[in-house]
Amino acid sequence: MLKVGGEVLILTHDALAAGVHFLPDADPADVAHKLVATNMSDLAAKGAVPVGVLLSYALGDDDARFLAGLAEALREYNVALLGGDTISHLAQQVVSLTAIGRASCAPVPSRGGAAVGDALWITGPVGAAMLGLEAIRAGNSEATASLAYRRPRALLAQGQALAPHVSAMMDVSDGLLLDAARMARASGVTLAIEAAAVPIATPEHRRGEALRWGDDYQLLFTMADDTPPPVAATRIGTALSGGISPLLLDGVGLDESGGLGYQHG
Repeated sequence: MLKVGGEVLILTHDALAAGVHFLPDADPADVAHKLVATNMSDLAAKGAVPVGVLLSYALGDDDARFLAGLAEALREYNVALLGGDTISHLAQQVVSLTAIGRASCAPVPSRGGAAVGDALWITGPVGAAMLGLEAIRAGNSEATASLAYRRPRALLAQGQALAPHVSAMMDVSDGLLLDAARMARASGVTLAIEAAAVPIATPEHRRGEALRWGDDYQLLFTMADDTPPPVAATRIGTALSGGISPLLLDGVGLDESGGLGYQHG
C-alpha cells in the first residue's frame, strides 16, 4: 500500500513462467489473459479499483496473439496499460505484470484481521481450474471445461462490495486449505473448516483434491458471525482461538507442511 495525497494505492506484482504457471504450448492470448486476471485478483482481495498496469514481457513465438489477449483482458477489467519493458526471447518464457489500484475503503482489508468468533466464507466453488487443466491435457484445450484454468476471472466487484464489511480477506490462488492456513497464522486464530460445506466444481470423490488445488481465485473472507455478506458466498467455517494448528479440517489439525496446496519454490 502507498498513501498518495488523500488516497491509498494498492500495488501488486505477479509473474507467470512457462512450464510452471502455464503449459509451454499454451495459447499466448490465454497466457496474457491469465496474467492480467491473477493481478486483478490481488486487487480484488483488497477491495481495490484498478488504475493501470505495467508489463514485463519476454518475447515469444506468437507475440501478436499475446497482445490480442492482453488487449481483451484490459478491456474486460477496464484497466489501462501504463508502460513496461520487453526483453529478447528466453528458453523458458516468463511474463510479469505490476498492477496498481485505488483503495475503495479504509481500512484496506488484509489477511490478518480475522477475530475469534468470525464466520469464514468463500465466494464460489474450488476445483474448476484442476478440471480445466485435465481437460487441456486430454486434448480439449478449447472446451468450456478448460476456461477456468486458461482464463480465470478476478472478482473485482465482489471484492469492492465486501471490503467495508470483512475482517480479513484474500484470494484463493494456491489452494483453499493452504491459503486458509496463511490467513489463520496472519490473524493469530485457528480456522475450523467443514469440508462438506465447501462448494466444489469436482465430483464428490475428488473433494480432497479440490480443497488443495489452486488457481481458482475465489475470495476467502471472514466477517462477524451475525453479519450476512453483501455478495453470493458460502459459509465454510469459523475462527477459533489460536491453537497448535492454524487450521482444523473437520476437527483434525493441519499445517502448511502437510501438502495443503501449491508451495512456491
